[in-house]
Amino acid sequence: MADDQESADDAAPIKRRRRALSPRARKVIAAVLVVLLLISGGVATWLYFEQYRPDQQTDAGVARSVINAATDGTTAVLSYSSDTLDQDFAAARTHLAGDFLSYFDQFSQQTVAPVARQKSMKTKAKVTGAAVSELHPDSAGVLVFVDQVTTTKDSAQPSVAVSSILVRMSRINGKWLITKFTPV
Repeated sequence: MADDQESADDAAPIKRRRRALSPRARKVIAAVLVVLLLISGGVATWLYFEQYRPDQQTDAGVARSVINAATDGTTAVLSYSSDTLDQDFAAARTHLAGDFLSYFDQFSQQTVAPVARQKSMKTKAKVTGAAVSELHPDSAGVLVFVDQVTTTKDSAQPSVAVSSILVRMSRINGKWLITKFTPV
């Protein structure tokens, strides 16, 4: 009978009592969970600022804004009349920044203005095409194709120049401005 008792005990499932976690173990587990939660929040924040947000700052709408700013700026820089030089140069300056603004001020006053006044020159630029060559959240490169028509008192026929220019742009205080102007 003792054997019968043992075999009956063996057949019955063994119930184990779960041991309750000590207060210290509960605190450690809670602390680990909080740390994991903070780490996952930090990773999500990093992904937003490093991956998602730059994509939003370089989408098709931003590309159109950059092209429009480069087109307007290029037209302003390359269009002027001997009758309205000061206004034309002032209008162009609103599209420029950095070293290129300094260069433009010097070049327009020392080189362009004297020749334009002497020859009663009028130059009109028209952008015929533009494309973004590189785009970052705060900088861009735009390839601009320009037709420039110049008339002077010395020539009855206007001269036409066709050129392409790599325009470097920077976003300054929310506005795209030309920082470099390189004929290619």
